[in-house]
Amino acid sequence: MTSSTLSEILASQSSLEQEAAEAIPFQFSQCTYSKGYIKQAVYWCVTCAEPRGICGACSVACHTDHEQVELFPKRHFRCDCPTSALPHQCTLHRHLEDVNAQNNYGQNFRGQFCRCGRSYDPHVERETMIQCLACEDWFHESCLNLRDRPPSREPSREPTPVVEDHNVPEQNALEEDEDARSDASSDGLPPPLITAPMYESLICAACVHNTEVLKKWAGTPGVMMVVRDMPDGKWRVIGHPSHSADVVDVSGDNVSSNPTIGHKRARSSSTGDDTVSKRPRESEEPSSALAESRQHSPCLAPTPNPYAQRILSSAQSPVASNGTSESGLGDVFLTDGFRDRWCRCSKASSLRSHPYLLEEEETYEHPEDPDLGLSLEELGMRALERLPRDKAIDGIRAFNEMRDSLMNHLRPFAQEGREVTEADIKAFFGEKMAARGSD
Repeated sequence: MTSSTLSEILASQSSLEQEAAEAIPFQFSQCTYSKGYIKQAVYWCVTCAEPRGICGACSVACHTDHEQVELFPKRHFRCDCPTSALPHQCTLHRHLEDVNAQNNYGQNFRGQFCRCGRSYDPHVERETMIQCLACEDWFHESCLNLRDRPPSREPSREPTPVVEDHNVPEQNALEEDEDARSDASSDGLPPPLITAPMYESLICAACVHNTEVLKKWAGTPGVMMVVRDMPDGKWRVIGHPSHSADVVDVSGDNVSSNPTIGHKRARSSSTGDDTVSKRPRESEEPSSALAESRQHSPCLAPTPNPYAQRILSSAQSPVASNGTSESGLGDVFLTDGFRDRWCRCSKASSLRSHPYLLEEEETYEHPEDPDLGLSLEELGMRALERLPRDKAIDGIRAFNEMRDSLMNHLRPFAQEGREVTEADIKAFFGEKMAARGSD
């Protein structure tokens, strides 16, 4: 039997309070259903029979005792907790709603990720997983040909805790969202062929094949691809920004030399400051005249990379069981600032059907918890202050009576030098509950 000192118990309580504040830093008093289809953090409730997605508030308030998988932000998604798709009644949105027909339920809601379809187990997985900006699925580095697939690690004795028991790449994936770039190398492995500072967003090969602009730009400076010259050759990167010093100004006003093209901005330190790492959005949309002038300006797209075009034309089916092909699949890694470099002429009209390529999307964030960081004692005092005066006095009197009774119960243990066990504490409160029931 293990025992703890009072100081150890207090330290443990403080640690638990800090972990709780970090895990749930927001208010969970309002379901996001009323906000419609938005980009938001989505949780898949494994316990509920239907594979449906719920918002962060419902994951805490309605499904807290269920096994859940955090799938991170999904665009155009509406919480299905208050709908007839789930038999579990929503405690935040009482009115039963129709099923959200526009929600996209892909393989992630079956516990499968990447083109290989493997399940994710955070206790044995060693690879970083990277989210595609377009389809929002997650891909292993080895399936992107960034490294050889490493052997799985042995299950650890004390698995790393994860928020709401989610089982997607939480510990290795980018927690800041930021288009879900990999921020660190995989656990205990050498750096991948393309590291986090080298790119801003990934577009998987299947999504590249569905986007004419990406197919045209693939392999050109700032739109990197991983390729190899022969089936048994080494993988290499084409389209690295350093291969060209010329940067095109998409407005068509000038063409300048910019040595910082593709350089990823430095991350803010983790010292708890409020530095915003994302670029501020433009406050105003381009005027119709400017938009029209861009459409009629000469096409500023780079000359297609013949090697990349050959890969894309031959790899008609970019899904492979082992995540590799002879020369490459066609995944592209877009360097920092890629949204500002697209040509906006009429030939690039397909960009308009993919707005996330033109403007960084806003992800809904739940309001911050005003009680964040407060101890249980401070929370209790705040709750007491909100009560009517007569009820507050009754509460203080009841607390004092409980404190005095507990001290009287523990005093013999202190006098005799005996250890207080869990059974002793349970016996004390059992007597109190019995006495209360007999009143």
